Amino acid sequence: MYLLGAQTKAQDTLLGLLENGALEVAFQIPQHVDALRQLMHKYRDTPMSLADACLVRMAEIHERHAVMTLDADFLVYRKNGRALIDLIHPDAQPS
Repeated sequence: MYLLGAQTKAQDTLLGLLENGALEVAFQIPQHVDALRQLMHKYRDTPMSLADACLVRMAEIHERHAVMTLDADFLVYRKNGRALIDLIHPDAQPS
């Protein structure tokens, strides 16, 4: 949603895909609150948003997947303590 910015039609389309079941968010925040809290506390000086914490947590759970982002904060964030997150980002170093 953030990347869609002021494109309200595109945001409505995305919400429609969620509504009709064509797109599903499988990540269940209540199951990960403690881990999210720890991440947000660790990066409180950045500060880390809830959305960013969810992406880092998903990167921890789904080791084989990369995070696609334009957010430079992900160059700082680490998964599982100190491990680099596989990123698809203009400034990311290839792993």
